[in-house]
Amino acid sequence: MSTTILAPIVLCVLGIIFGAILAVASKVFAVEKDPREEAITECLPGANCGGCGYPGCGGYANAVVKGLAPVDACSPGGPEVAKQIGAIMGVEVEEGARKIAQVMCTGGGHAKTRYDYVGLESCLAVTRVSSGPLQCSYGCLGGGDCVDACKFDAIHIVNGVAKVDFDKCVACGACVDACPKNIIRIVPLNSKKYTEIPCASKDKGPVVRQACDNGCIGCKLCVKACPKEGAIVVEDFLAKINYDICIGCGLCSRACPRQLITVDGKVLPPKPKKPAAPKADAPKAEAPKAEAPKAEPAPAAEAPKAEAAPAEAPKAEEAPKAE
Repeated sequence: MSTTILAPIVLCVLGIIFGAILAVASKVFAVEKDPREEAITECLPGANCGGCGYPGCGGYANAVVKGLAPVDACSPGGPEVAKQIGAIMGVEVEEGARKIAQVMCTGGGHAKTRYDYVGLESCLAVTRVSSGPLQCSYGCLGGGDCVDACKFDAIHIVNGVAKVDFDKCVACGACVDACPKNIIRIVPLNSKKYTEIPCASKDKGPVVRQACDNGCIGCKLCVKACPKEGAIVVEDFLAKINYDICIGCGLCSRACPRQLITVDGKVLPPKPKKPAAPKADAPKAEAPKAEAPKAEPAPAAEAPKAEAAPAEAPKAEEAPKAE
């Protein structure tokens, strides 16, 4: 028998033998899975984003069953999936505030550049060229690495800076890991009014003014305007919001001279000055005018008349002397 015919026959026989061995080994050495793991895997959205900190949805389900991960760590699933997993694990789940990604930069024409970059459209590639063209070393480069990393189409480049779509964002954290500038963070979304300070610069005020038109200069006017102590603080020349205390009143946005702080995505105008003070002073100024025409001049006019009567009396007495 020729070798050209014998070789395929030998390979087929070996394949059958090794296949049989693997089938037997899979049954003998099989590891039984906890049925709860499969039930949890079915509840998960299957995004395999890694936002929970584990390799895919299967890894997260395994960690939950072993007690290594919380039942509410799946950001894409949200509160509904957390409740389902809690029911499987027999634990109660407290519904917390929804979280989103926040880009700590306004960019979009506000940041000033040192040179014109020409090359790959990637933030990582841009940082290789003298740390990027922006004067601000904390600014968004707009290369779109975070856009490519997001599996939910929740972040896009608008006017040269990354913008998050709150309706689509699930706070998976993929954009946070992809940003070479480390200016994206996960924050809780206030259910009433979401206050945002989109700046990450830790430079002093004069340096910020030269690099950006509306970056935070650490003036602390927002801290003075805030009615809640500790809701907003300035650390390293940068204002930061404590979302556990913030009530979304918007007074910090009205007080910010750089028009940086936004409430629900909008910069609130400064409060108009109260016109009540000038109106209250007006009647006081008019009061003396009303008192000016006094009744005292009338007696003064009658006084000369009383003196004129005695003056005529002597004339009547002089008439008899002439006779």
